[in-house]
This record gives sequence, structure tokens and C-alpha cells, in this order.
Amino acid sequence: MTHGGVRPNAGRKPGAATKKTRELADKASEGGLTPLEFMLSVMRDTGAERSERLDMAKAAAPYIHPRLSNVEATTNSSVETVSEVRWSIVDPLTEGP
Repeated sequence: MTHGGVRPNAGRKPGAATKKTRELADKASEGGLTPLEFMLSVMRDTGAERSERLDMAKAAAPYIHPRLSNVEATTNSSVETVSEVRWSIVDPLTEGP
């Protein structure tokens, strides 16, 4: 029998919370508001100063809106194709009767 190394389906699954992470999350929610809920409540409070509301919006944004990833776009057009289209439109107009 082999020992160590990578084995299929072994170990903690990606994104699974550890015991310590779960305990911290439970403690935070026992108080009534999680940090994210607090940030959102300050952001929505019309009585708070505008600068405080903006700071809370900036702090809460990464937890609600993920960042967009870069995407590389490729096209199959060429300069010749564009020129041919332009001349096919211009030539009939420039020809006289």
C-alpha cells in the first residue's frame, strides 16, 4: 500500500469552511449583524454622512459584486475586407451617367 501523495477525492473540498472559520462566522452572526450587514445598513442610512456611506459601499462591494475577468477577443476580419466593402459602396456613386 502506498503512503502519501495525491489521491482522488482526498482532502478538504475547495471552498469548504474550516472549524475555526465556521466558529468565527457563528460568533459574528450571534450578535445580530454580520460585518457585511452592518456595512450595508450604514450605506443605506440616509442620516449618515455621505462620505461614510460611500466608504461602506466601497467596503461592501467586493462581497456582493465579483470582479470581472479579462477576456481576449479575436476577430476574423481583415483590412482588405473592409476596403472592398467601402469601394463597392463608393464606386457606383462616383460613376457618372
